[in-house]
Amino acid sequence: MDAVTAARRALAALDLTNLDDACDAAATTDLCRRAATLHGPVAAVCLWPRFVAQARRALEGTGIRIATVVNFPSGEEPLEQVRADTRRALDAGADEIDLVIPWRRLAAGHPATDTVAEIKAICGPATLKAILETGELRDPALVRRAADQALAGGADFLKTSTGKVPVNATPEAAEILLQAILDSGRDAGLKAAGGVRTTADAATYLALCDRMMGEGWATPRHFRIGASGVLAALLATLDGAHAPAARGY
Repeated sequence: MDAVTAARRALAALDLTNLDDACDAAATTDLCRRAATLHGPVAAVCLWPRFVAQARRALEGTGIRIATVVNFPSGEEPLEQVRADTRRALDAGADEIDLVIPWRRLAAGHPATDTVAEIKAICGPATLKAILETGELRDPALVRRAADQALAGGADFLKTSTGKVPVNATPEAAEILLQAILDSGRDAGLKAAGGVRTTADAATYLALCDRMMGEGWATPRHFRIGASGVLAALLATLDGAHAPAARGY
């Protein structure tokens, strides 16, 4: 896959993200502005729940989806709070909920399926992405267990990471999640989040999806990249493809 093709596909699948602690209304306005690029829109913006209503107003009519996070980033909030946060986010206009599963409890032997199922029941037709925090789980068998339980709970996407830990998305973890999706028979997707910074990084995940799931699978319906800084790299690749050729003398 050439760089321009990778950049074009990755841009369309990008969840342009600002989950910085210092994010404010001005930063949200900027995020929404950058989401509609000269090369086409990103798939979604992903931001804190308190900015969902503002993003909904800013992006009305663009087709750009609004994602937000719950139980984030710890995965340890009381379930009743997570339920309430999910309802509020959906009422404010969120299209997608990115839920951190209780991965520490899962690592200690407690199942996460019921948590995912309860939040999916609230989401209804809204997309639910289960954040597994694969870089903290580390053990491939534990990562696979988390993936299987999230899928059993009804998650629409498996998302690698919060982006708030030392190790976030890796191709190795993504391969485990894709295999879990294949084995489940579910119509679920993959979101690689954290550490995707270059067009080459994005191309790695796209190529992995093409190899394992078949070409044509990795569209925004099934594949997302959760990142902020990679937008500049993707646009630079696409801008370079449309720059006038240098004249030689």
